[in-house]
Parts: sequence; structure tokens; C-alpha cells
Amino acid sequence: MAAHAAEEARGEGEEDPTPYWRTLKTGGIVNEKYPGGIERQKKLLEEEGFQVIQKGKKHMVENYQEHLIGTEQLVQMVKAM
Repeated sequence: MAAHAAEEARGEGEEDPTPYWRTLKTGGIVNEKYPGGIERQKKLLEEEGFQVIQKGKKHMVENYQEHLIGTEQLVQMVKAM
């Protein structure tokens, strides 16, 4: 639902919507249920410099592990807001 709301906001001209496309399934797999399906999420991720590869029927972000943040990093980011 949040992904669909963020896409609606983008369509209405909001410049800084919630970046739902950065959330992945376990193993770095792209979520086909997001607005626009795999192709839309792939496009948005690639615009940010990520490489999306296909393994069998699944699409995943290559080297996604290098971009994971831990709970402590998340807490620091929230405190800085």
C-alpha cells in the first residue's frame, strides 16, 4: 500500500516520495508486486546506480549486501532528521 501511495504522490508531482523501490525481498530479490512490476522497480534502482540481474525467473540487485544498513545506522539516521 505504501508503494502505491508513493507512486500516486510521484504522479501528482511530489519530488521526494518514499523510496519503496529500495526495499527488496530476502536475497536481494526485486518485488514483482510493486507498482509497475519488476520493470518499474528495475528502472528506478538502475537510475540510482544499482545493477539488477536475472537469475532464472527472479530479478535481483547485484551485490545488494554492500548496501544493507543495520539497526544502529537506521537509528542514527532517524535521530539526525
